[in-house]
Amino acid sequence: MMPQRFYVLLAGFFSQLLCLGVARFAYTPLLPLMQQQNVLDDASGGYLAAVNYLGYMAGALLAASLSNLKLKDTLYRLGLILAVLSTLGMALTDNVWLWSFWRFVAGLSSACSMLIASGLIMHWLLSHKQRAELGIHFAGLGFGIALAAVLVELMLSQQLDWRTQWQYLAVFGVLLAIPAWRWLPRPAAVTTAAQSRSTDTPPSKPFYRLMLASYFCAGYGYVISATFIVTIVERMPGLSGSGNLSFIILGLAAAPAVLLWDLIARKTGYLKAIMLALLAQSAAILLPLWFSSLTAVLLSAALFGATFVGVVSLVLTMAGRLYPSKPAKLMGKMTLAYGSAQVLAPALTGYLAEITGQYDIGLYLAAGFVTLGALLIAVLITTDNTAQQLDAVKT
Repeated sequence: MMPQRFYVLLAGFFSQLLCLGVARFAYTPLLPLMQQQNVLDDASGGYLAAVNYLGYMAGALLAASLSNLKLKDTLYRLGLILAVLSTLGMALTDNVWLWSFWRFVAGLSSACSMLIASGLIMHWLLSHKQRAELGIHFAGLGFGIALAAVLVELMLSQQLDWRTQWQYLAVFGVLLAIPAWRWLPRPAAVTTAAQSRSTDTPPSKPFYRLMLASYFCAGYGYVISATFIVTIVERMPGLSGSGNLSFIILGLAAAPAVLLWDLIARKTGYLKAIMLALLAQSAAILLPLWFSSLTAVLLSAALFGATFVGVVSLVLTMAGRLYPSKPAKLMGKMTLAYGSAQVLAPALTGYLAEITGQYDIGLYLAAGFVTLGALLIAVLITTDNTAQQLDAVKT
């Protein structure tokens, strides 16, 4: 029988499959179909993505304001229900304003899995003297992306329309919710002794500000490919029909990458690992602009998947280590920076694509922001005592 540690981590894994893979990221492979069937255009597609990330940011605000573990547990379970309902809701209307509501709700549910679940799992690991790594939990993000793309591709092969696809995804979401609900233990009361073992180490103000700015840049770069990659690939000359394949490759590369970046961080420290991941992510965004072959596109998707989830996992794990007594608080604030970029970027990119008929400008902007984020981390490493101490202690 598996140790309870793995059941706890797998609860998070399945919550990621549901809340991120189905409720949030199924929209990406379904977007071209919804455009082909004339229910969305570039601008409205970008707008709905922005609303989804606005919901995610609202969830991050909520996560940052909470300290009661039992309330967090209740919201985590509510998030599982909302993920299923928001997926079903997309099938029940073709009104863009109602879709906006459901995409906002899906964003809220994804914050419950990404942040509240992360905090609950981190708390359980620390209170049970387990290694504080969330690799298995965050691997669900990558597998969820791949799962969403595979499911949509299978349903496309059956020539199912967009509405039916959302309905089937909602049914599948119910199955994912069961282990996510059952395998995460209800939080026990924290003893005084346990609280004393969880000593917070707040970072310096320059560290905090530069880290927030860097994570904003990472969020801007991430959201463009995460939202539009299938549509971008489908419109490239000679690559029609390869969009979902690129999204599958992205997700499959993301799944084991979390564990890989945990290993890299043990050798280099968190910040150097984050900087390396951001530089590689910038290269991944630029590849389809410079090379239009299928090989280049799939390499870009794999490199992007292997880096963006590493950045998220490393930053949130670092936040949990700095604030072990209340990990979701700093996780929530960091995600506000990440999420605010995710509201701005897809709406702007969709608008630019509607005007120009292509996504090139949006991709160059994304790569520029990610490179700037890496430079900010480099400044931290060379100038900030907190950063130097953090990277001096390998994980």
